[in-house]
Amino acid sequence: MELIWDDGGRADSGYVGLAGDCVTRAIAIATGTSYRDVYGALGAIADMTPRNGLATSVAAQHLHTLGWERHEGDGMSLASAVLPTGAVIVHLAAPKHRRAGHFCSVIDHVIYDTWNPSDDDNFVVAAYWTRPVVAGESTMPIASRRSKQSAQQTLTQREFDKVLHRLRSLDSTATNAASTEGEKRNALRMMQNLLLRHNLSRDDIVEDDNVDNMRFTNMACPVNGRRACGWEKCLAAYVVDEIFPLTSWYFGTRGPRTLFWFYGPLDDVNNCIALFRELLLTITASAQLQYGGYARGSGASYAEGYVRGLPRYHSADDAEIQISESTLIHARTLAVQQAARDWLKLECDVSIVRKGGSGRSQHDPDAAHRGKQHGSKHDLRGASGRKRLGHSSTPS
Repeated sequence: MELIWDDGGRADSGYVGLAGDCVTRAIAIATGTSYRDVYGALGAIADMTPRNGLATSVAAQHLHTLGWERHEGDGMSLASAVLPTGAVIVHLAAPKHRRAGHFCSVIDHVIYDTWNPSDDDNFVVAAYWTRPVVAGESTMPIASRRSKQSAQQTLTQREFDKVLHRLRSLDSTATNAASTEGEKRNALRMMQNLLLRHNLSRDDIVEDDNVDNMRFTNMACPVNGRRACGWEKCLAAYVVDEIFPLTSWYFGTRGPRTLFWFYGPLDDVNNCIALFRELLLTITASAQLQYGGYARGSGASYAEGYVRGLPRYHSADDAEIQISESTLIHARTLAVQQAARDWLKLECDVSIVRKGGSGRSQHDPDAAHRGKQHGSKHDLRGASGRKRLGHSSTPS
């Protein structure tokens, strides 16, 4: 199914930090209600902040209040064929794995979320909600969050922005070494009262180097064959390490195909997958043309050599130039990578496990050498310099 990246209006409402907020996000998108209003309503029902997930019963109660109808999902995989058209809120479960459930919004068979759960075959449709059909009325979201806000809505958002600003000022006072103990206690007390009043937590207001305010995603790139070739894994590592260091990757299988997953900042992941596909097509076509294949024998050796020959941009000379700046960039990269891993665990319930692989027999050194020569000539630079090296490090 197609994915359109959408955070439900979380960033626009002033919230920051990583959150397991799929329930709030899905309801905000499907109903056209502001993220802040849904966040507050769910928090009032649960009597707790909804930032780290909620019981399904809380979502069901809120949707029942809105008049949405619940339907059984019958354990089917998430696909267009099992859902009606219009706005649908889907509850996904993973019965074969000890994984948390997930809520997403589907509008006319297009997923609106921060990642595409239809690519993960561990999930099945446990239930879904639809608006009751009324003659002559559309089943699309009642209102669009992107439509022009009324004066009252704008005023309410401004008041909420003031609350967030006040909370951040109090947090700054409470954590400032120059503040007296009395000032710190007063700031913490006032901060606690405001957080409880608005169903917020400190993580909703604290920005750590803007890393937690980035737009993350997790996208899959399918390749043929249930068993990934060693050179395909090396290519994924090359694209991530050399071209898009803010992204990371892992792989798995779905049916007869291998899925290479790339996660990290949204723009970087989109560009990373585009380049990975481009290089895959180039290498497989060249190996197929010269050796009749790319998965084994001389064709696989050629592909391995091609990947090894691709230009490397992190030379020893780079380490001698602007060392302090490079250190800051490296620290920033590590911070983004860690935030992406935290997001992956919190949002997708995926933990990365590293393991080694075995070598490949029937290696053809001549084919590998030829591939390396061809790979070294592959131009990854644009006319004005290095190509695809910009990173979406600007927070959303």
